Amino acid sequence: MSPDPAARRDPGVSTAHAVSPDSGEHWTAEGAWRVADGIFRIPLPLPMDGLRAINVYVIETDDGLTLIDGGWAIPVARDLLERCLKDVGYGFGDLRRFLVTHVHRDHFTMATVLGHELGIDVALGADEKPALDLLNNAASMTQNPFVEVLVSAGARAVADEWVRGDAGAEPPDMSIWTHPDTWLEGDHEIAVGQRTLDAVHTPGHTPGHFVFADTSAGLLFAGDHVLPTITPSIGFTVPATDQPLGDFMASLTKVRALPDLTILPAHGPVAPSSHTRVDELLAFHERRLAESLRLVGTGTVTAYDVAQGLGWTRHETPFEKLDVFSQGMASMETKAHLELLVARGQVTREAAPDGVRYAAGPA
Repeated sequence: MSPDPAARRDPGVSTAHAVSPDSGEHWTAEGAWRVADGIFRIPLPLPMDGLRAINVYVIETDDGLTLIDGGWAIPVARDLLERCLKDVGYGFGDLRRFLVTHVHRDHFTMATVLGHELGIDVALGADEKPALDLLNNAASMTQNPFVEVLVSAGARAVADEWVRGDAGAEPPDMSIWTHPDTWLEGDHEIAVGQRTLDAVHTPGHTPGHFVFADTSAGLLFAGDHVLPTITPSIGFTVPATDQPLGDFMASLTKVRALPDLTILPAHGPVAPSSHTRVDELLAFHERRLAESLRLVGTGTVTAYDVAQGLGWTRHETPFEKLDVFSQGMASMETKAHLELLVARGQVTREAAPDGVRYAAGPA
């Protein structure tokens, strides 16, 4: 359930070459890097070509450690987490709680494994429950749940490829997809030792995404909501939501209303200004909406049709040069843009046998 960055268009600096100010090294460099008093950043490896690591944040308290996100439940990441904690004088026995920003496997699965092993609280946004319920009912599913979303985007050929790729695949390991101990609902405060974190519901990347703001220290634990060098994927969610991009942009506006904070992202280097990056992300999506509207033209098109006219990744890679998985993600993200244009009254939609078709509507 983790997004593939190959389908993300990057309006900023390359993640591949980004140095983080806390370490003075590439942001993925191994270590427990002190980002502020009582807070360490530990990059853990990911088994994918695009994003090489996820940042897990460790908050010290008199009672033990609270971790923001947990990493992907793979042995190499678990071993590195244990080693890095040891380097700063701690072990798994000092863990007291996980605050997980969202349900994607690179954030949630290590948290739920260690949480259940150690008997400590794992907290996750309540709007992630439908996705977990779907996974925990996987044995009764007759097809990949993304097929319906891809078909609605007009990407039936891509859906067929995804199905062929699923043939013979192992069922998901449900031991890493257990439900959390605590469901986070609405905006509220969370005490973490002497700190008070503002838990802010930021749907968009996923329905139950949360960020955690320590406004006294000037820090934003941003998860995948505000990333410093890439744009988080939108629309790669099952069950599908009606307006993932509208939700995401509204959530960006909500975070923009907070004080200007240092970004502690899940992927990429520590960055100095949440306000600057939010403004960049909002501007990027407005440009993308304008490009999508132009490509709708005077005919009727599917999201798959429009996606083929857009550039992808920071290199503006043509759609046809993406791998089939990234083509599917690109189609779903384009559909999210078109659905927001429908909500704005700029485009109309109509269901058709080959997927939802869009046409230019009243300005």
